[in-house]
Amino acid sequence: MRIIARRTLREFWEAPAHQDSEAPLRAWFAEASKADWATPADIKRQHRNASFVGNSRVVFNIGGNKYRLVVAIKYTARMLFIRFVGSHAQYDRIDVEVV
Repeated sequence: MRIIARRTLREFWEAPAHQDSEAPLRAWFAEASKADWATPADIKRQHRNASFVGNSRVVFNIGGNKYRLVVAIKYTARMLFIRFVGSHAQYDRIDVEVV
């Protein structure tokens, strides 16, 4: 998969309050970069806790469920667009289908 906006992940883990997210976000990025997800079922095979919400959004639990990562996915182009990364409290304040 081609992942757009890795910078968003880096900026998040570089923040002093989220430095513990670097290893799990790097691990997710490495795995997703090598993946060939053509359908939601392909994602579910690797990430059983991934949630599929409207508007082609997928929510991943990161770092032992401490953080949430929202991506928009275009299966036909094999592209992921990082839309949001944050804590559960931050996630609760967004409209996941719009970010």
